[in-house]
Amino acid sequence: MTAPRRPHVMLVILFLLVIGCSAGAVRTTSPPHGAAGPGSPAASSFPVEPAVPPAEIPGLGPQTRSQIPASARQAVVVTGQGPDSNRSTVVLYSREDSARGWRPGAGPWPAHNGMEGWTDHHLANDLRSPVGVFGLTDAGGLLPDPGSLLPYDQESRFAVSGEGFLGEPLEGSFDHVIAINYNRTPGTSPLDRTRPLGEERGGGIWIHVDHDGPTQACVSVTEDRMRELLLTLDPAKYPVIVMGDAASLAR
Repeated sequence: MTAPRRPHVMLVILFLLVIGCSAGAVRTTSPPHGAAGPGSPAASSFPVEPAVPPAEIPGLGPQTRSQIPASARQAVVVTGQGPDSNRSTVVLYSREDSARGWRPGAGPWPAHNGMEGWTDHHLANDLRSPVGVFGLTDAGGLLPDPGSLLPYDQESRFAVSGEGFLGEPLEGSFDHVIAINYNRTPGTSPLDRTRPLGEERGGGIWIHVDHDGPTQACVSVTEDRMRELLLTLDPAKYPVIVMGDAASLAR
């Protein structure tokens, strides 16, 4: 009596096994609950932040920036208040990481420049400071070397006397100086009088100690700032000075 039922029972068992395998196959190929499929937005890669360009020195235009050598990693930026002004501001910048660009390191400091302001074509005795980018390679002064990283020439010929344009005493102005490489031979004492561009183009333009008045063509800062520059400017970092009135530097 039970024999005829066996084929039917076997068919039911086989049917359940097939269904069970299919269901298992579907479950194993389905993504886990909450997981993103390959075409979903969540499966896309994380957004990449745009690259930040290296920081530039504020106030400098493309023409001025192009004059700064790629090797320079220190820049003394002297910004005049106007083309005919003898007052200016100094900020020291550094570029330790080329990817980050220029960063302010010291300043702003008040400073003086030439009595009559600035010029793109400096001539001897025009009482204007030259606009441009110049190397800073040599230092010196009447007083002993305070620890300058630049080559330092102590010499009695740095002594100066007399009065400035406003009647202020000039004594002590050249206690410490840094030669600006305008119309001079780098690697020599600031006192060297070689003028590659000719005598008519002037020379002997320095950063020196401020005497509370305008200069012939130099840039002057207070004595403590002068010492700070001497202790900071490193020939291995190819320091330069970027100098001029604000409008000229913005070109």
